[in-house]
Amino acid sequence: MSLYFPKSSRKMTTKILTWMVAGLLLGSAINTFVYDVAWVQDYFVHGLFHITGEIFINLLKMLVVPLVTFSLITGVYGIGDIKKLGRIGIKAFILFLFTTALAITLAILVSIMIDPGKNFDLTQIEQDAFVTPEAPPLTQILIDIVPSNPVAAYAEGNMLQIIFFTILFAICLLMIGQRGRALAEGIDCLNEVLMKLVSVIMSIAPYGVFALMAKTFSIQGLGLILPIISYFGTAILVLLLHTMGTLMILLKLFGQVSLKSFLRKMWTVQVFAFSTSSSNATIPVTLRATEKRLGIDNATASFIVPFGATINMDGTAIIQGVATVFIANVYGVELGLIGYLTVIGMAVLASIGTAGVPGVGLIMLAMVFNQIGLPVEGIALIMGVDRLLDMIRTAVNVTGDAVITTIVARSENNISMQIFNDPNAGAPETIHLPQHHIQK
Repeated sequence: MSLYFPKSSRKMTTKILTWMVAGLLLGSAINTFVYDVAWVQDYFVHGLFHITGEIFINLLKMLVVPLVTFSLITGVYGIGDIKKLGRIGIKAFILFLFTTALAITLAILVSIMIDPGKNFDLTQIEQDAFVTPEAPPLTQILIDIVPSNPVAAYAEGNMLQIIFFTILFAICLLMIGQRGRALAEGIDCLNEVLMKLVSVIMSIAPYGVFALMAKTFSIQGLGLILPIISYFGTAILVLLLHTMGTLMILLKLFGQVSLKSFLRKMWTVQVFAFSTSSSNATIPVTLRATEKRLGIDNATASFIVPFGATINMDGTAIIQGVATVFIANVYGVELGLIGYLTVIGMAVLASIGTAGVPGVGLIMLAMVFNQIGLPVEGIALIMGVDRLLDMIRTAVNVTGDAVITTIVARSENNISMQIFNDPNAGAPETIHLPQHHIQK
């Protein structure tokens, strides 16, 4: 018995894009023409589409915790030098903060030039009541990085606590020397099995993506964008400028690699991130792409990618910057230079402090608005299109994760340029299930 999966990455990407567009069109048609038809909503939107999409997301999330754990242990053990591990971590941390600062600065500058929300009529749309999310105090955030119960951290999927415990465990495994080799080799084998599982799950990705897109646009619809088109358009423009401009300039300057090859090999990952709206759910796909497609060694990729998925907030920072200018214009509030500098500083600090906290985007935005004196209820104006923007900013975030991983890998000479420059490297292979001959 054999199962055949797509032989090339190009075929898989085309298939995913085709089904994604089909889902968008079908969902928009349902929202426009049969939104109030009960059986369509019951059997398709909240039935077939919801079930298929949630199963696909759960399949991806199923891999995140074990893959991050085994990859991190394999990676830290593979580095073999605690000083080098610290050096890689510091480089990645500084670069993530730097790109976040660049992202929100770009967002504010472009927004000031476009001026979204000027002469905005608040009667254009209905405002729902907005309840300000409660931000945990900084002291508690710092305390919560260290898990009091690692088992609970794994059960709840608390990524910061999982990363902390796993790195500490891997360092100690490295410190006991030869006695830890057998365990490290076993974990490395488990990591390979999980990477193979990622390849298998990718084979059903087009159908999961179709269901997610169909459900999203059946509920949201494209008409929701029209009343706040200036905000939505500005946000998309800045997200694209940051991805294709800022990040690519950094990659070219510090990574010294072909941008065309990088973007071609990351395209499938970006589509995954767009459809799932979750950096964490995309970790397995990002890890596979950085290792198998870009040629970055497991030690570096497995350390930086989960770290970036947790603290890299480029996309969220951009939304904050655009939203701040938009709401300030809507309510006629003059922020001034000090106000904008405060927004930039808070976005960078909050990207560390609120990492891993549920509803992080709204919490960060509410914190910023409170600090600079903007009405927090203004967030209700932009919540309608937040789901659509979330899809794009997640794709921006995973691109940033891969860019920083590539830059650090190049600086440490931990990347195979032969694999990076090979267009077919890491393409999804044909998978054969072995035949078992049973003697009768």
